[in-house]
Amino acid sequence: MADLSQEEWVTQLKQDEHAFILDVRTEDEVAEGRIPDSTNIDIYLGQDFLNELEKLDKSKSYYVYCRSGNRSGQACAIMNSVGFENAYNLEGGFMNWQGEVAE
Repeated sequence: MADLSQEEWVTQLKQDEHAFILDVRTEDEVAEGRIPDSTNIDIYLGQDFLNELEKLDKSKSYYVYCRSGNRSGQACAIMNSVGFENAYNLEGGFMNWQGEVAE
């Protein structure tokens, strides 16, 4: 797992042909806006979160975010523990996002 600044996260994401953007926020948070092309799996789903992770391709690179960077950091640690080698946490999370927002 690596914590990346917004600039590092965006730069690396754009250069990564195996990138997958993972939003681990709640449905209510997602309704307020999201990073384009992201997939939402709420970390608060517990075992269902793990079940959904198991459906993902572990060979991809995962760019993970939440509201502030705390839950996404936890999600990256969980992902590493179940075999995901490339999980990158967005420091500061969505509340500091400067890029485009999808509704």
